[in-house]
Amino acid sequence: MEKSTGRREGILTRLAEVRERIARAARDCGRAPETVTLVCVTKTFDAIAIRPVLEAGERVFGENRVKEAMKKWPELKRDFPDIALHLIGPLQSNKAREAVEFFDVIETVDRDKIAVVLADEIARSGRRPRLYVQVNTGSEPQKAGVPPQEADQFIATCRNDLGLEISGLMCIPPVDAQASPHFALLNKIAARNAITTLSMGMSADFELAIQLGATHVRVGSAIFGAR
Repeated sequence: MEKSTGRREGILTRLAEVRERIARAARDCGRAPETVTLVCVTKTFDAIAIRPVLEAGERVFGENRVKEAMKKWPELKRDFPDIALHLIGPLQSNKAREAVEFFDVIETVDRDKIAVVLADEIARSGRRPRLYVQVNTGSEPQKAGVPPQEADQFIATCRNDLGLEISGLMCIPPVDAQASPHFALLNKIAARNAITTLSMGMSADFELAIQLGATHVRVGSAIFGAR
């Protein structure tokens, strides 16, 4: 019991610190704190860890895997029906149906095949999760995402040929690189395509992302602790 209580207190303390850091970063660049949405990243964390954050008022959460989310979240969603779940990990085409039915936002639209499958599933189900295009700003061959030089055309194809509403962009800068050029690049691509939602910045760099226009920051370990 003491261990569980200590874990809960630690999570709530770190959550309060993250909230304050987000607010301070926003104010420092002349933005209202409420223009930044905290996406609490709960991949690998269990419901016991998540529930205190829900009880503290957070409602936006990110998961990497469709299967893990579908096991973990149904009971929590029954208790907190206003949860918004974001898929922030790569999406396989054979999981598109479940993703459309289960998630409120899919942040990882990154190739023609998955865009076509999502369009089919949205038409079939009538459910319309918000869609973000993931841009591989570092052009890393091992990483998912549309190459930056192809992003404009891909967004146009999604919108004009497939009828998809692309409402945001997402990126994950290279681990060993300075993040700011990647955040700035994503912001430029968004501006060219009349996109106002930018999901960028994680536990190590979300304050910098806010300075460069992030509307959503994806924070996991800074709240829940090391995985």
